[in-house]
Amino acid sequence: MIDIEISTHTKEMLIERNIPEEWMWRAINAPDQVDPGADNNTHYIKSIAEHGGRFLRVVVNPHVYPNRVVTVFFDRRLRRKQ
Repeated sequence: MIDIEISTHTKEMLIERNIPEEWMWRAINAPDQVDPGADNNTHYIKSIAEHGGRFLRVVVNPHVYPNRVVTVFFDRRLRRKQ
């Protein structure tokens, strides 16, 4: 388990986008996929069954301690599982 903090922006986005914080932690702790982003951040991707199988993307900056969640959003570019 890595130490992770949540940025103010991320807290605001969770509220604005109606994303339960538990879903964010689920994506980080049990991702379907982990991608190194072109932005040098780590992208954790998780299909959320309670949200129609849409993919939640959690962007984490691994270059600071503790690691920081930069943002969280449902990625429209990724297709839902049928």
